[in-house]
Amino acid sequence: MQQITDKVITGDRITGEEFLLLADKADLYQLGFMADAVRQRLHPEPQVTYVIDRNINYTDICISACKFCAFFKAPEDPEGKVLSKDELLQKISETQELGGTQILLQGGLHPDLPLVFYEDMLRFMKATGIHIHGFSPPEICHFAELSKLSVKEVLQRLMAAGLDSIPGGGAEILTDRVRQQLAPRKCSADEWIAVMETAHTLGMRTTATMMFGHIETWDERLEHLQRLRDLQDRTGGFTAFIPWPFQPDNTALAEAMQSHQGSGIEKASAFAYLRMLALSRIFLDNFDNIQASWVTQGPKIAQLSLFFGANDFGSTMIEENVVAAAGVHFRLSEQEIRNLVTDAGFAPQQRLMDYTLVGQEQ
Repeated sequence: MQQITDKVITGDRITGEEFLLLADKADLYQLGFMADAVRQRLHPEPQVTYVIDRNINYTDICISACKFCAFFKAPEDPEGKVLSKDELLQKISETQELGGTQILLQGGLHPDLPLVFYEDMLRFMKATGIHIHGFSPPEICHFAELSKLSVKEVLQRLMAAGLDSIPGGGAEILTDRVRQQLAPRKCSADEWIAVMETAHTLGMRTTATMMFGHIETWDERLEHLQRLRDLQDRTGGFTAFIPWPFQPDNTALAEAMQSHQGSGIEKASAFAYLRMLALSRIFLDNFDNIQASWVTQGPKIAQLSLFFGANDFGSTMIEENVVAAAGVHFRLSEQEIRNLVTDAGFAPQQRLMDYTLVGQEQ
């Protein structure tokens, strides 16, 4: 343990075996100490960034039917909808009035919308001047399948229409055993990585995520992080990593576990979240930024996460629907985020998607 601690403190890369040893043996304080050392080495200034944006789910109609999702509607559900341009414009205008700089644009895997629909939507949104951080890898793969085009061609067309960057959604756990059980109709782990690698080679920046605390093993968590670290070694295209625990309420997965085992999936504790956050910061030595997940953890644990490796408070999330559908309803204004950061002893600073600081753009 001391050898691993020494490696982390001096900035040397740890192996997968060492990651698993830390996960098994290190206590929360040891992990926090190491993660904070990595954070301070990468970000010596006592600053915590955040972005003002809004999640827009352009449709909730989805054929993926992921067992962990409480948000989607089946194609035949009369309550399913696709947002109109008027609705999009209203949401973007509200965001800009609150100082927002970007839209996180994601939807379900709609079976009937052609690629030109998405190109038209992007051009319409881009005319407002907002940064569009949109379409997770499963959506890109879905568009490619429907349009009979390659992922590269789809990305080139979406970029030409106004797509600026891609969020890391749909990663869940990047191992096919887990993906087959949770979301068999969604892209494979290799396909997820391939979309991100293609986007990076086209000059687009993206983020990476991990949803943990359901059916995955520690070896599978390691595989997920190893795939991300390897890709970042190749491309350097990821701006940030965001881990969050599975939210079981109202999901098919929790109901299935309840009926099969007689007990559902317990929601990951704050303790488990902080351990995973710290381990991620220690292992992903080539990621500049790690985001706190106040949306799932609430403001106080997110504040505490600033001492367990996180240097970014994420988004104000003027609107968020997917986690809310799983029964979690935390809300924070920009001022509340700034107060939480200040109270923790850091200087809050608004940023853009690429971590350029607002007010310091070139």
